[in-house]
Amino acid sequence: MTRDAFAHPAVPARPAVSAVPARPAVLAVVGAGPRATGLLERLAASAPELWDTARPLRIHLVDPHPPGPGRVWRHDQSPLLRMNSMAEDVTMFTDASSTLKGPVRTGPSLAEWAAHPELHPPYRPVADPDVRAELAALRPADFPTRRAQSAYLDWVFRRVVTELPPHITVRVHPTTATALTGPADGPQRLHLAGRTEPLEADLVVLTQGHLSATPTEEQRRLAAFARRRRLRYLPPEFSADAERDLNGIAPGEPVLLRGFGLAFVDLAVLLTEGRGGHHTTGPDGEPVYRASGREPVLYVGSRRGVPYHSKPGYQLQAERAPLPRYFGPERLDALADGAARRGRRLDLRRDVWPLMAKETGYGYYHELFRAHPDRTTLDWPRFLAAYEQLDWYTPEMRAFVAQAVPDPADRLDLEALDRPLDGRTFPGPDAFREHLLAYVDADVARRSDPAHSADLGAFYALLSVYGQLPRLAASGSLSADSVARQLDGWWHGFFSYFASGPPAFRLRELRALSRAGIVRFLGAGLEVVADEEHGVFRARSASVPGHTVTATTLIEARLPQPTLEHTADPLLRRLRQSGGISEEVLTDADPGADTHTGSGARHRTGRIRTDPGDGRLYTPEGPHPRRLALGAPTTGRAVAAFARPRTDAPAFRQNDTTARTLLRALDRMAAQLPAQEGVVSQGSSAAV
Repeated sequence: MTRDAFAHPAVPARPAVSAVPARPAVLAVVGAGPRATGLLERLAASAPELWDTARPLRIHLVDPHPPGPGRVWRHDQSPLLRMNSMAEDVTMFTDASSTLKGPVRTGPSLAEWAAHPELHPPYRPVADPDVRAELAALRPADFPTRRAQSAYLDWVFRRVVTELPPHITVRVHPTTATALTGPADGPQRLHLAGRTEPLEADLVVLTQGHLSATPTEEQRRLAAFARRRRLRYLPPEFSADAERDLNGIAPGEPVLLRGFGLAFVDLAVLLTEGRGGHHTTGPDGEPVYRASGREPVLYVGSRRGVPYHSKPGYQLQAERAPLPRYFGPERLDALADGAARRGRRLDLRRDVWPLMAKETGYGYYHELFRAHPDRTTLDWPRFLAAYEQLDWYTPEMRAFVAQAVPDPADRLDLEALDRPLDGRTFPGPDAFREHLLAYVDADVARRSDPAHSADLGAFYALLSVYGQLPRLAASGSLSADSVARQLDGWWHGFFSYFASGPPAFRLRELRALSRAGIVRFLGAGLEVVADEEHGVFRARSASVPGHTVTATTLIEARLPQPTLEHTADPLLRRLRQSGGISEEVLTDADPGADTHTGSGARHRTGRIRTDPGDGRLYTPEGPHPRRLALGAPTTGRAVAAFARPRTDAPAFRQNDTTARTLLRALDRMAAQLPAQEGVVSQGSSAAV
């Protein structure tokens, strides 16, 4: 089988119904979480156009975790853990903003479903009474528990399956895929844990989502040190899985947490409220932490040294800015063409970031001038006319914005936002603590006050930029360093810090934990060493020179990196060992050349290399005609499997393209064999 199996037909019309019994086609999907559910929804959407109703299509889902929620969003996790999105900002369904080849099929957001779940078939009461009570009381602006999201994803999966046409069936195999074999021109054999016979399929799609990782060399070194010294070291892990590893931490024990993002927030909750403490409301209306006495002492620091910005707790006061404006497909194509003409690859910070920043500024100032004109000296049309003509990083732009926006607090300064502690030092930990608490207070106040709704305008613009960047990365016009270090490193970190932080109440609780002496702040530029002489972990930061702390437990408060070299997934490990999968390795060859070969500096991103168009899985020899991959660990770089409504989510676009590719390829494969001589599945499974 060649790559022609993936070619689009000249006329993409629905195949004619044959009078001869059709050979069934078989599709296997490894991973049954939100990404797989989204792919199923897109298969159902395009099937009326692209699939012969006389031909059965059998879809097999393989995942040891519940279909729909998958591993990360499964019900079996602490009820203390919450999403960092409001209920109204979570959807699994496409809408009018979605730019798709297939049809849009709308559906309720989490908030809309929770308000009246009985009105959305297939209705089934949520089994957990606590989750039922939460859903009944859930308001659109609430931040739900992850168990509530699990219930929503369970319902979405069941709805998608029941809406499939009768000739498309789904079977769930609650086990782990361990290996994938089979020739490129024949059936693929998916080997499953606990099964003697493999599952055979025409095509296989990998949608495992976020993956655990085996330890890196540094992590193995730290773990070995901890074992020798009877200490404790916890490598990066997902919060739902890390809880069991926290039980051995003693009350009052000094614990270092390296990382100040969402993983830290979860760990702090599990080590405080999860130990029996609770928050009450003080006389000033702010949280006061009542300790149980079983909490450890938590020392936290990171490269940036401050927590992620809280999620805005308000809505836009004006209409949403029409995005993209300066950073859309046409401009990205022009950037790529210009790089090819000059024979020089683009540097993200030098060549691309100014446009990304201008797009972010457009979203910010659109809201400021439209919703809060009393704080500007120009009307919006006059401001926009001048803004159009100016580049972001110029003295002229700075002078113009200063004249049009008198209060510096109303101006967007992305550099100051990115590294708020750069160049700042403090005489001691108490002085730094007071500074950081004031920083947190200011952030919570700003993200809770609709007078600052321009921040939400910037947030939407950043979402738009995020959705466009995979197109630029796939074009091959970015330098290898720009992709490996800047796009996957600096940019992703900045986006998460500004736009993907915790609810404001979590930062209020952080302040209460600090006042209770449970959480203590270390600062920016955190350095942690294994002190062999004294048998402890020792930490210091650039923010408080000369100050060090020691601890008996070190926790990496971050998620595992999706690297192919260190993946803990048995299927991916075996594919890597056998040469059946290819890691993205970038070099700075000439524009237009294959960036995965050639001379020059090489950057290993750790991502699974896939075709930027339809997700075909690359082997060292090229794209595989019968295997595809989607999601977080791939070079598709559209991480979120669900999205805010009305944001044209890139994951939905990827799902749509891949689903239509699958239907066309499966139709061709099935048509090439005699009727009723298709591959068959073996082993027991759960029918849906």
